[in-house]
Amino acid sequence: MRRLFALLLGLPLLALARHTYHSSILELRLNPRQQQVELALKVFTDDLENALSQGQPQHLSLQDPRAQALAAAYLREHLALALPAASARQPRQALALQFVGMQPEKDAYWLYAKAKLPRAAPAIWLRNTVMLDLFSDQMNIVNAESGPKKVSELYRAGHEQAVLTPQ
Repeated sequence: MRRLFALLLGLPLLALARHTYHSSILELRLNPRQQQVELALKVFTDDLENALSQGQPQHLSLQDPRAQALAAAYLREHLALALPAASARQPRQALALQFVGMQPEKDAYWLYAKAKLPRAAPAIWLRNTVMLDLFSDQMNIVNAESGPKKVSELYRAGHEQAVLTPQ
């Protein structure tokens, strides 16, 4: 009986508990027909609200009219794309990220963006620091594809950048 009572008391606390792991999934697609890179980033709703609330006078809900602009700025700060350098003497060619929008899905949000490609790109350099400043255990999974070819990479503290070559 004691156990049942303790369980019943603990159920409301479990409902309030947040997820126990911190991760994001970034789907990156090289689209040669449109000459662009297309991105779809899935993050937990509460994590995104916490990230966007940083520097704000109070906690920000994703229903707030400012959320779209803050999400766009967050993506530009924490995701960087570039064409890899052709040689050691040349720098990477940065790509400008354009925020497209966001969409809720259960306990998560999808954030969409794209970047124009100045030329065909068999590979893309990506820096992904999404939520790394908030959670020490944050893992950012990236799935990149170009046509039928796919590659995956795990980004986390100490490994924030890589060249993705979906071949």
